[in-house]
Amino acid sequence: MEPTDNPRKNHPIERRSFLGGAAVLGAGLSAPAMVSCAAATDATDIATRDQDLKFIATEETYTTEELMAVNAINQDHIEYLREIGLPELGPKRIADMNAAGINVQILSAHTPGAQELPGQEGIDLANRLNRMIAEGPMARNPGRYQAYATLPLLEPEASADELERAVKDDGFVGAMTNGFIGTKFLDHPDFEPVLARAEALAVPIYLHPGYPPNQVFDIYYKIGRPEYNEEYQDYIFSGSGYGWHQETLTQCLRLIMTGAFDRFPKLQMIIGHMGEGLPFYYERIVGDLGDSTLNALNKPLGDYFSDNFWYTTSAFFQDELLQLLLKYISPDRVMFGTDYPFADMKEGTDWFRAVDLPRDVKEKIAFRNAQKLFGIEV
Repeated sequence: MEPTDNPRKNHPIERRSFLGGAAVLGAGLSAPAMVSCAAATDATDIATRDQDLKFIATEETYTTEELMAVNAINQDHIEYLREIGLPELGPKRIADMNAAGINVQILSAHTPGAQELPGQEGIDLANRLNRMIAEGPMARNPGRYQAYATLPLLEPEASADELERAVKDDGFVGAMTNGFIGTKFLDHPDFEPVLARAEALAVPIYLHPGYPPNQVFDIYYKIGRPEYNEEYQDYIFSGSGYGWHQETLTQCLRLIMTGAFDRFPKLQMIIGHMGEGLPFYYERIVGDLGDSTLNALNKPLGDYFSDNFWYTTSAFFQDELLQLLLKYISPDRVMFGTDYPFADMKEGTDWFRAVDLPRDVKEKIAFRNAQKLFGIEV
């Protein structure tokens, strides 16, 4: 498979513009843009409610100098990622975790990781990143960090082997993917080795969004109005402002409808950002697509969302969205996440402590479901 040119590359962005508007690059919505019920909850209640609650944060990002050199948009982007602490995996991050009351972070490489690099270049980078996490932050801070493997997905067989190595040798808890792989999604037959190996290892794949290839960008996201700078067109509209969430939900539906979970019935996927729009569209999806796929799948379409997917709260600290997700998805399938450092950890834990849910449900979401899925303890 050949890598595809990506529209996020090679665009000049003035530093003032970049830092003013790009807080959402590489993440979900920025924390200040979210409406949190914690702000409207009695301050005394927030200060005392569920302060002993444990947390496993399931979508927490890192980068390295090498990874930024490969994937960053330009030098301004690199400086921004440094400013927010994305490469920091030592005392500062641990201090932020302690202040927020987060027991464990599950780390993932910044979008798109190594998956756009072909051949041995991608294989070697993925291996270096995974070994660095295992031999560095995980070893220096026992019990505080876990990790998803970074995979060189343009090389599916090598990706399956690296996933197995990372799980068995380094103790990783799954893999992270980032949207399109070239011009394909994970439902393409090329990626059957990765899906098969994840199922055999009993580890999940986290479906994180990624920027679209040029063909998709030009059709969907190229506005062409001079009032909009390229930052808006390329990164926000096609990324965290809209495109990422639609794209991830589309990939979920493609995996279901192409029969991936019929071939690999025990395979588990995770999606973030409160379900990537699924709760809003759930009844339409299950109603319309459920009828049209009735004779093509092994079970009703809606069952796959309950049996093969897990959902995280990453970067969407909103009561109404959590309640909508829980209307359709069991609390046994929802996990806490913050999307640090693109969203604030403490804002996330303060929000969740103030959520009006039974204590046993809050424990499931905060840490127990992650313990079960990933086989870790806090």
